[in-house]
Amino acid sequence: MLESVYTLAFWQALGAIIWVNLLLSGDNAVVIALAARSLPERQQKLAVFWGSAAAIVMRVILTVFAVALLQLPWLKLVGGLLLLWIGVKLIVPEEDEADIESSDNLLQAVKTILIADLVMSLDNVIAVAAAAEQGPPETKILLLVIGLGLSIPIVIFGSVMMLKIMERFPIIITLGAALLGWIAGEIMVTDPAISGWVKANAAWLHAWKVAPIAGAALVVALGKWLAAKHEAGPGQVEPAAETERPKG
Repeated sequence: MLESVYTLAFWQALGAIIWVNLLLSGDNAVVIALAARSLPERQQKLAVFWGSAAAIVMRVILTVFAVALLQLPWLKLVGGLLLLWIGVKLIVPEEDEADIESSDNLLQAVKTILIADLVMSLDNVIAVAAAAEQGPPETKILLLVIGLGLSIPIVIFGSVMMLKIMERFPIIITLGAALLGWIAGEIMVTDPAISGWVKANAAWLHAWKVAPIAGAALVVALGKWLAAKHEAGPGQVEPAAETERPKG
């Protein structure tokens, strides 16, 4: 395993895990802040610490299971399709919703953080598990532990800064969505159900990176189209139905 750690594939996969987790964890950080906002300052820090710690452990366990499941036939195809949609959703603006209840009880706040993180972490789990697939097979668990271990503290302490940077430089979001599309295309052609056919009849999909390039292009194109449609739809103001009639 030590030899695999020094390979380019290992470090590329590690970078992808950290980057994907940063992009997709901004909403989780907001949940943590909302759930703890009514607590006294000292208890706010405790709620953030214990809520985040529990969420980290839960996410590592879920991701390990996801990596194991991705070895089964057809699940990489399903995971790839979900990953494509996650990438598209990253580009399309969402409606502002604040349904997270704050709590003046430390235990209740931690519980709220854990439940909300569980509900919202499906995209993170799928994306991180798929990113781990890009590294050497024998280092998948190591990649998950290191990648999530490094990214979670950055998410907790730097999420607000990350959100501000993404607001100022939207290209970061587009690049992140393209990365998810790239990973989706890469894992779909390696699904055990079709990998034999791909190697025999369409090896160029993997060897020439056609599948990941197509995945990235699809996510960006579809995301931009839906975003434009979203902005042009509800945001338009209907012209006044009645105009003032001239007298006489």
